This record gives sequence, structure tokens and C-alpha cells, in this order.
Amino acid sequence: MISLSVNVNKIATLRNSRGGDIPNLIEYTEIIMNSGVQGITVHPRSDERHITKKDTIDLSNLIRKYNKKNKKFIEYNIEGAPDKRFLDIVLELRPDQATLVPVKQGEITSDHGFDLKRDQKKLKPIIKKLKDVGIRVALFLETTHQNFPIANDIGADRIELYTGPFANDFENGKGIESFLKYEEAARSALKAKLEINAGHDLDTNNLKLFHKLSGLKEVSIGHRLISKSLLKGLEPTIKEYLEILRF
Repeated sequence: MISLSVNVNKIATLRNSRGGDIPNLIEYTEIIMNSGVQGITVHPRSDERHITKKDTIDLSNLIRKYNKKNKKFIEYNIEGAPDKRFLDIVLELRPDQATLVPVKQGEITSDHGFDLKRDQKKLKPIIKKLKDVGIRVALFLETTHQNFPIANDIGADRIELYTGPFANDFENGKGIESFLKYEEAARSALKAKLEINAGHDLDTNNLKLFHKLSGLKEVSIGHRLISKSLLKGLEPTIKEYLEILRF
């Protein structure tokens, strides 16, 4: 079964838009975990427009206690730009996975992957530092095949394929054509001995096709899952995602 890691950024965004503690991030995250997911994802941006540093600590404590109490293994994935602030958080909390993402100033959401021909020298020592303390490392990449052997060479365990373009193509009637492009990329990544995650704008329509991707281990989904839950409810929405990923 492909793992579902729910990105809870959007819950924090709603809370921060009003101030205070409603919706309560911990309460909602526990509901999500009780719904059967395999992971929780956060992206603590430097402007703290959604997830704050305090949130990362609170969620780390919650997941650890939840797993111990319920004898489960729900993973904690922290993603973000590999800068000092992010690394300090990750090295302190030691989540199961750190997903390194290129961030450009002013972006609304992540919209591009690393160019490893350019970024490999900066990333290699960072990846080593994370892996030395037992953190699995994924790199946020597009379908550019040339990046995959480099990702392996600099020590990454996984890649996360940026699926925004696939979601857009799917909505414009070009889903199969786009999927074949991702399938070719996935096979190249597997050949480079990388495990595969995916994320961005995957929903219960396009995921029925995309979950067939070769070697797919995990999908990280936030905005569309939380948005749909406003209509259907959080637990039923998660169950629908899990049902698609089960086969």
C-alpha cells in the first residue's frame, strides 16, 4: 500500500488567519491520525504563515506519544528550504523524514524542484548531516531525468516528484499523456536506486491514475485534501484517499 502523509499546513493557515487557537492543530492532527494515515507532513516556512516552530515541536511530541500509546508507526515528515533555521528544527526534532525543497521569495506554494547540477555542492553536506542522525532524506524534484543519478550520488534516499504539472494536465484532459511522462521519470529514478514520493495537488480524481506510478512509496497531500474535507468531513475524505491508495 502507498503511504498517505497528510500535510496539515492548511489547518494552521486557518488558525493564523484569525489568531488564537481555533482550529486547534493538535486536535485536528489527532483526528487525522485516527483516520488511518501513515504520516504527518509540515512545512515550517520562515515567515510562519502557517506552521510555526512551536507547532513542529508540539506535533513531534504528539506523534511520539500517539505512536507509543497506540503501538503504531505514523511517520513525521518535515519539509522546507535547507537553510539554518530549517536544519536547526530538523536536527533538534529528528523526524523520520526530511524533505528538502527549493524555496523562492514570495512564492505562494512550492512550484519547482531542485536543479541538482547547480545545487548538489550545497546539498551534499546537508544530506550527510541529516542522515548521520538517522533521518531519511528526500529531495523535491521535477521529472528531469538528469537529476536522479546526482540525487543518488549526493546521498538522497528518496525523491518527491512535484505533481503540480500533472494535476494541471489532468484537469485539461491530458492526464494520461502527463502520467506517461512521470512514469518514465519514475523508472529512471528507480534505476538510480531512489525511492519515490510524490506531492502537490493530488486529489481523489487524479490520484486514481497517479497511484499506479511505478515504485511510488508515499504521497504527501494537504491543500486539496483539507479543501475537500470542508464538504465531506475530514475522516470520510481521508478514508476515500486511503481506499484509492490501497490497490
